[in-house]
Amino acid sequence: MSPYTVDTKISDVISDPVFGNYGRLIFPVDTGYMSGDTLGELRLTWYNFIDPDKTTEICNYLKEHAAAGETVFYDIYTDEEKAADPDKENTGLFFFKGEPGEKFAVCNAGGGFAYVGAMHDSFPHALELSKMGYNAFALIYRPGWETANEDLSRAISFIFEHADELEVDTECYSLWGGSAGARMAADVGSYGTAYFGGDELPQAGTVVMQYTGHSEYSENDPPTYVCVGTSDGIANWRTMKRRLDSMSALGIPTEFHAYEGLPHGFGLGTGTAAEGWINDVVAFWEQQME
Repeated sequence: MSPYTVDTKISDVISDPVFGNYGRLIFPVDTGYMSGDTLGELRLTWYNFIDPDKTTEICNYLKEHAAAGETVFYDIYTDEEKAADPDKENTGLFFFKGEPGEKFAVCNAGGGFAYVGAMHDSFPHALELSKMGYNAFALIYRPGWETANEDLSRAISFIFEHADELEVDTECYSLWGGSAGARMAADVGSYGTAYFGGDELPQAGTVVMQYTGHSEYSENDPPTYVCVGTSDGIANWRTMKRRLDSMSALGIPTEFHAYEGLPHGFGLGTGTAAEGWINDVVAFWEQQME
């Protein structure tokens, strides 16, 4: 089995038989928001600092684990539900498995509620979390605020329902997101899964938000970590800080980071002022577990 390289064509990854019928969900199904023919050339609308080596690592991770007979993708809707609503065909959870019995995170990529930029905005986070031992899922959802939150709530319900099979601890789970995905994490974190049609489940133990100008909050919001660049032309860092300051005043644990000069959509921030921020988040999440 030859590994992928930065010169591997994106179309060859999508059509690789090892992925069955879900290979098309590894990259945006709304192809108008991406460009580039190879893994090294991948570009995504509204995103910066896409790391070709990380893109290649993610694709090889999925390939190797799928080839070994492990399940790396789960449907969250039944065949009957997808037949009734064909848009649900373009949903599911990619699983980056950590230590058996460890807690889980759901990572939600942004894309302006127009597409899902998972290869830069959720897969990298999930992979790194799995390396730390945590079980991490990256959600592919239907773009659109309402449908995205429905899909996230359904995904969390799926994980709780199959917790034994997935070997995950459901206590103090975390919801992560960048841009539109951060709004999803905040909304489901605040209102709960049942509000968006999921099961009645415990609230997330931590919400992690990157670069989105979400301002709504309540005294019942979960502990929240936020990071953003000071040169973000889409999400104003001051708006994000005001919200967290207000939440802190209510006694909600928060942590805020603004990275000088960074624009929107920096993902893991490799090679930038934000590099390593994911370690800060995990430390914050672990504080909430205590």
